[in-house]
Amino acid sequence: MATATTAGIPIIDIDSHFTEPADLWTSRAPARLKDSVPRLIDDPENEGGQCWVSGDVRLSPPGLCVIRPDRSKALGIFTLSNMSEMTPASTNVEARLQAMDELGISIQVVFPNVLGFAGATILKIEDPKLRLFCTTAYNDAASELQKASGGRLFAQALLPFWDVEAAAKEIERAHDELGLTGFNMIDNASQWGLPSLHEPHWDPLWSRAEERGMPCNFHIGSGGVDIGAVWPGIRPDHYLATLSCTFFLNNCRTISNLIFSGLLDRYPEQKFVSVESGIGWVPFMLQAIEYQMDESMPHGGAMKMRPTEYFRRQIYASFWFEKDAARAVKEIGEDNVLFETDFPHPTCLYPNVREHVETSLEGLSEAAMRKVLYENAARVYQLPLPH
Repeated sequence: MATATTAGIPIIDIDSHFTEPADLWTSRAPARLKDSVPRLIDDPENEGGQCWVSGDVRLSPPGLCVIRPDRSKALGIFTLSNMSEMTPASTNVEARLQAMDELGISIQVVFPNVLGFAGATILKIEDPKLRLFCTTAYNDAASELQKASGGRLFAQALLPFWDVEAAAKEIERAHDELGLTGFNMIDNASQWGLPSLHEPHWDPLWSRAEERGMPCNFHIGSGGVDIGAVWPGIRPDHYLATLSCTFFLNNCRTISNLIFSGLLDRYPEQKFVSVESGIGWVPFMLQAIEYQMDESMPHGGAMKMRPTEYFRRQIYASFWFEKDAARAVKEIGEDNVLFETDFPHPTCLYPNVREHVETSLEGLSEAAMRKVLYENAARVYQLPLPH
């Protein structure tokens, strides 16, 4: 039998980031908010660098991009410190599409930077009206990006999660008016003094999302950087590697809670995606929760199905760096795995995307490769099938 190859198979990259343009908020702000919305300034703490601020509140570095204009990749840093040092593909639509063509990527799902991967950074801003504007303005820009890309870039909506009714209305607007295909969510609501995600408090959000087929993305770090349990005193040059690994496994905690919470019984059509967490840990997690269910819940508790059945019905995970993703795919199930690059963030898969995919998926059938590389993503995110 001939060995299957990924040649000719389209790729949907379900985790990339588009660096917010410097005028994203200032160009949309009403006069009363002009001086308060996020803006890019010269960083007073880093000579030659830039940072985002809202009024006097420091929000984030310029864009978490490590790809330079000459297409080289900076290693060992969170981000290049100035937008002029970054590839135009980080923030320019035409340049991004060209980079995607060079990498062999048909479509990218896009996540935010400045306000946090699920918007948690925005809580540094005290004014709730300003927070709401920042969220809705981002979603307006996301819709414009999607249109400008000719349907190749699909940014996921941010929600004003601190106000569940406003969040539910924004899901409606994001889907019905703006054409956005999914949304980002915090993974540990209690950290922000909110009810856990399975509590009835969140039902207005889940019901509207399920009705519209909008997947909920749990991007690593969506609860804030301090969730990564890095020991005090870890060497500064070891910090990024340590933090990244703790983030991956934090999603194991999120998915385990989700499966045992009862939420999946109430919303059996709602899809959830573990983004930028890898997949090698998923078979272990599934074995662990199956075993713990039998040991700790001998009569099944209130659960209607086995943990693995819930996972395969409603939950998805994505890989990028793993050298032998095929093995995990076979254990998890080929219908529940997605692919990503995390371009242009630190530790992103770059530049040899196609070469890595070919090696990592070796041993899978062509049909399985097609599912992992684009068919699953198109189904989950309601995207057009690439040619």
